[in-house]
Amino acid sequence: MTKTNTKALRERALRVTPLGVNSNFRFWGDEITPYVKKAKGCRLWDVDGKEFIDYRMAFGPIILGHAYDEVDEKVIEEIREGVLFAMTGELEIAVEEMMIDMVPGLESLRLACSGTEATMHAVRVARAFTGRELILKFEGNYHGLHDHLLWSTYAPAEAYGNSRSPIAIPGSSGIPESMGNLIITLPFNDREVFERAMYVYGNSIAAVVTEPCQGNCGAMLPAPGFLELVQSKCREYGALFILDEVKTGFRIGNGGAREYYKLKPDLMTYAKALGNGYPAAALGGRRDVMDIIGQGVAQGGTYTNNKPGMAGAWATLKLLKEKPILKTIEKRGKRLMDGIDRILTEEDIVHCMNGYPSMFSFAIGIEKSPNQRAWNESDKDMYLEIMEAMFERGVMPDHDAREPWFLCYSHEEKDIDETLTVFRDSVKAVKK
Repeated sequence: MTKTNTKALRERALRVTPLGVNSNFRFWGDEITPYVKKAKGCRLWDVDGKEFIDYRMAFGPIILGHAYDEVDEKVIEEIREGVLFAMTGELEIAVEEMMIDMVPGLESLRLACSGTEATMHAVRVARAFTGRELILKFEGNYHGLHDHLLWSTYAPAEAYGNSRSPIAIPGSSGIPESMGNLIITLPFNDREVFERAMYVYGNSIAAVVTEPCQGNCGAMLPAPGFLELVQSKCREYGALFILDEVKTGFRIGNGGAREYYKLKPDLMTYAKALGNGYPAAALGGRRDVMDIIGQGVAQGGTYTNNKPGMAGAWATLKLLKEKPILKTIEKRGKRLMDGIDRILTEEDIVHCMNGYPSMFSFAIGIEKSPNQRAWNESDKDMYLEIMEAMFERGVMPDHDAREPWFLCYSHEEKDIDETLTVFRDSVKAVKK
């Protein structure tokens, strides 16, 4: 199929926006960046009419399915009474009540529009509560596009220096060099290095922030006991533990990673699956920590309680509470993970599987992948060749090996069957 419409739309886009896209992560290359026409359920169609089984799910927000009728109907009902008031309404309070009911330890929260906003405000709250400024994060973890945490996220691992004394690398030009004095970056899952850093800097650290798994670096899981170690050391030194659940929240369980790992973070952040694609996000946690907001601590935004986002979140949370949605996704995702694992094994391709059934990835050429430094040794070129072969055959994971595969409730058994057939054919084609 020729890409006539894609080419024409790209030429138009380049005249009005950098790279022809409205987020750097949507740019795949000059000739292969996709432009989408529509999506429904677990499938999407590009502007040239090519159909794909979608495993990007808009980087994870689509937990039920594209254009999910029960969610869209609630949004339409609500926006007919107005979209934005910059005042408080019952719908947002109902969303907050449902979140507190579903997430253990979530005592108080504030709404936001994106994961970037949620983590940005969480850092401010942590600094205000502790009276400290240093933030500790882990290499390869992504916490949004703000200057405070966009450090050692996408840089080549060689740039990070020795793991005993890592170098914090800004993730973009334009981030002030002085902000590097406020950040400590460490390898994920390295207990010894983390404990040493806390011993040296712990009394100056406002917060340790981490994703439960490395959601933007191959979905690498925490080593047994690592998150618990982070939590205990935060308690020991008086730092806050911020668990960034922007990707895992309402995806790996109704109570997210907080419930999955039985953790007690001080602050948590949410977005993505919260609204099934509508703009909804939140930060929350301990009541005593959250109560400093409004007491000399600023948090807000014109669109934080926008009606489409709140209606989408209300309908999504209601369905998650009423139906075995995440259990169904887990079952189908496990079958897909096992199938991919089996095919790669049968084809004698060294690999390791990472992540959760609803949000997973695999790395080629290495047998384990505990952190970004290890993942950096994987065969990313072969991974990309397999992905491009899959695109040609109508299945769309992300073009970037760092980004996980996401499943939604609308993926059916037949979609898993088709995907595994396409995956097998793609691997064989790449091997030839």
